[in-house]
Amino acid sequence: MTGEAIAALAPLGLRCEQRTEPLGIDERAPLLSWRLASSRRGDAPARHRVRVWDESGALSWDTGWVSDPAAVSVRYAGAPLTARTRYRWEVAVTGRDGATAEAGSWFETGQMSPAAWQASWIAHDTSDLDVVDAPEEGEVALADHGLSPAVRLRRPFQVPAEPPVRARLYVTARGLYELRLNGHRVGDDELAPGWTDYRDRIDYRTHDVTGLVAAGENVLAATLADGWWSGFVGFDPRRSGAHYGTFPQLLAELHLHHADGRREVIVTDGTWRTRRSPIRYADLLKGECHDLRRDTPGWDRPGFGDAEGWLPAQVTGDDHDLLTAAVAPPVRAVGELAARTVTRVGDDRHLVDFGQNFAGRVRLTARGLTPGARVVIRHGEALDADGALYTDNLRTADATDVLIGGDDAVVVFEPRFTYHGFRYAEVSGLRELDPSDITGVVLHSDTPWVGEFACSDPDIERLHRAIVWGQRSNFVSVPTDCPQRDERLGWLADAQVFLPTACLNADVAAFFEGWLREVRGAQSPDGCFPNVAPRLAGVADEGAPGWGDAGVLVPWHLYRVYGDERFLERNLDAMCAWVDFVHRHNPDLVWRHRVGPHFADWLAPTPTPREVVATAYFARSTELTARAAGVLGRDDLADRYGTLAGHIRKTFAERFVTPGGRIAGDTQTAYLLALAFELLPGGNGGEAASRAAERLAELVEAAGPGVTTGFLGVGLIAPVLDACGRPDLAHALLRRTDPPSWLFPLRHGATTIWERWDGYTDERGFQAAAMNSFNHYALGSIGEWLYQGVAGLAQAPGSTGYRELLIRPRPGDLAWARATYTSVRGVVATAWAREDGVLRLEVSVPPGATAVVHVPTGDPGGVREGGVPVDGAEGVEVLGTGPGTLLCRVTSGDYRFTADDPMIAAP
Repeated sequence: MTGEAIAALAPLGLRCEQRTEPLGIDERAPLLSWRLASSRRGDAPARHRVRVWDESGALSWDTGWVSDPAAVSVRYAGAPLTARTRYRWEVAVTGRDGATAEAGSWFETGQMSPAAWQASWIAHDTSDLDVVDAPEEGEVALADHGLSPAVRLRRPFQVPAEPPVRARLYVTARGLYELRLNGHRVGDDELAPGWTDYRDRIDYRTHDVTGLVAAGENVLAATLADGWWSGFVGFDPRRSGAHYGTFPQLLAELHLHHADGRREVIVTDGTWRTRRSPIRYADLLKGECHDLRRDTPGWDRPGFGDAEGWLPAQVTGDDHDLLTAAVAPPVRAVGELAARTVTRVGDDRHLVDFGQNFAGRVRLTARGLTPGARVVIRHGEALDADGALYTDNLRTADATDVLIGGDDAVVVFEPRFTYHGFRYAEVSGLRELDPSDITGVVLHSDTPWVGEFACSDPDIERLHRAIVWGQRSNFVSVPTDCPQRDERLGWLADAQVFLPTACLNADVAAFFEGWLREVRGAQSPDGCFPNVAPRLAGVADEGAPGWGDAGVLVPWHLYRVYGDERFLERNLDAMCAWVDFVHRHNPDLVWRHRVGPHFADWLAPTPTPREVVATAYFARSTELTARAAGVLGRDDLADRYGTLAGHIRKTFAERFVTPGGRIAGDTQTAYLLALAFELLPGGNGGEAASRAAERLAELVEAAGPGVTTGFLGVGLIAPVLDACGRPDLAHALLRRTDPPSWLFPLRHGATTIWERWDGYTDERGFQAAAMNSFNHYALGSIGEWLYQGVAGLAQAPGSTGYRELLIRPRPGDLAWARATYTSVRGVVATAWAREDGVLRLEVSVPPGATAVVHVPTGDPGGVREGGVPVDGAEGVEVLGTGPGTLLCRVTSGDYRFTADDPMIAAP
């Protein structure tokens, strides 16, 4: 189950700052981590040793042998790291048998300090950008949306007879950039450097360009576009000049290390030359237009002699204080989708179906072009009743790319500075379009995929795929709500409710570390978190209940999943400030004041009283802040917020819970919040909780069984029903096909999760176009229960970093299910199948971890592991029995249980 067997305990998967071999970090005490693997049952580390060497071979740090069987990471604590230096590091792990295994990796530092930068910000002459392009004779005017052309920048430089032994390029932009060196593209980042609040922080990235520098003349070149900095962003109808800036700027340094020890730095400054590019406009929402009549071939290579139209670069500043090395993985082109069908819908118009809703762009080979001929590509998620491209739900996002022909009859067109959310593309301007001439290019932040889920029901497998594609489509630099319309904002509630699912699908530690910097930066001086991050003018700034609370809930969950206390250290002050903000304005502990736009349980078919939602989240954030303080040894804060959380719980019960156990509003979400956040008198083992659980089950059954929650309740319903002893109802909701349900959209062709339960129905057609995305992920938070409930792969409640596992599959009426998750400790896997009255359960536990396994059975005495009675199996400790289950504790290794298979679906 764990892939290729490793005979003895060994470290693998080495990472620095949650990334593999990162190039250009600014962290002075980086986290060095590793995973463990072994094919031997009961294997566990006894001690470890980490050593770090600088590029000269000098030892920078040696932990010595450390006896800590829980450790799979250390923080660097050696000699101060120097800028622009590669460090080699090695971890050795000794098992309980005394055998030692080693593995090595490297990381490289970046500039390490804003003071290290020498380059200036440069831009194209803004007066030239103000010149409007007039249409050529007989040409229809181009709708450029008031946008300026993307610009090209170049700088020749000379290299002595021998090329450098090392060359590093440190680069960023206010806007988007694409770098080229001697005609070759630098790196594979897309939409670089990504989206940050440029008023607080600007990310730079580092590239190894050693192999691109040659002896003699070289040319460093860039294309610069508006992007988030000065383009259209969000649903504000203005260009982003109202948000950040008005024209894009570049900052770059090329450091050349020669064999004789000399170092040379090529910087952006006034010696660069600039010119409008053939890209007449490039915008993330509006689209991109390439006019090949304006191309200047060879501009990015040595020997280019055409200086006509090139202007001196304008130096716009020398400020470097906001520069930081990027911590999140870059956006990359991570896959391609072939055209499933190409249908002619006009003389020169074709409709392309890629079979999958996704975020990205198309690559089109256009044949038979003449100068000035236009090819127009429009994008959409759906087709209307007539089979035409449906774009009403894009609102003001044009999502249209344009190619204008030049001298070449055959052109490969692929936009570089925009992306769209779409399944369908309408291509106009080509008489013929072969399916092989158009490809969908998938873009998203390159988070490593670490989870797999499968089961016997094809519909549930399709649901899982839709959840995964929703995550791919909306993890583009920041966690967005949707990729298609004029929004694409980092809504905090969407992120916090989906985070448990996201963590099981992919390693999102570095991705969310980058985004949490934006969340903290957007917090107001009085402690209020926002609704979206990065901040954006025109969006309600004051965080609503469940939205602002993400500033607490996200760091806590990341700490639990990855075991990295820095998620709490870096955010604890902000967490405290948020709770204090809410408390200060609500001294009676019912959160009704300073609630921002108060979205409540957004898009719930049955609304929950706002004060119930708000006060429940107030209690939850306060409780988790207390826990975070306790983890960090801040006992004073732990006591303070723990006491306050107790008072809020008491107030919640007094104000919203009747003596008979009913909660104000009597909605599914009201009971889910109270049970999930343990807000009822006596805790979840008390009589009030028992009554609440019964009432929750009644409401679910009365609805169909059905779900009537919105964004805030949807991720809780299956886990809470399960915890209340009703996994049968969770399964019933999972298999429901009428709206509201997860399978209803799939039966109507969905390949991603919809924003609304009823985004389209046969009776009404499309929901109101003003808010009807077909690619959101919030309602996809059921994905957590697919892993943890259906497959049974979970972490024990008090564990961090998956050291203590809880394996408890709830098969329902499925025939089989399996899940695999690569945790920070190693691979965890479960697989169960039922056939001929026998249930077989396979479990893989990584070295150093333990697991409590609930084996579903009606005959605990008949359970066997590896063919022998379970109480005599190696590494297995029988803990007792429960309703329809045998409880065992196992150490690391692979286990195979067999048991009688009664009607396990019963609660």
